[in-house]
Amino acid sequence: MSDKSERRAEREVVAAYHEARLAELVQRVGDAVYGFRAGELDAFQTDQVIFQYSRAAKELWKFCNLSDVEFTASLIGDQAPTDWWERGAPRRP
Repeated sequence: MSDKSERRAEREVVAAYHEARLAELVQRVGDAVYGFRAGELDAFQTDQVIFQYSRAAKELWKFCNLSDVEFTASLIGDQAPTDWWERGAPRRP
């Protein structure tokens, strides 16, 4: 495989990972909105979920976009999955 096609394949690995993990995060927001509409969550609880989603999505974006694509693709293949939802949790004293 040429360097160009290897790089393209690595970009596709990272893009697929990003999309799959982002879908998981968006699902949590959807569940919260559903819970709010059903009266199971109040506005503050729903806002907490949306806030955590925003932080988690930013962490995921940084992981997928701020380093070398070859390195990122190797991390995706070699390491245990990261819990992006927990990475977005607000830090409490």
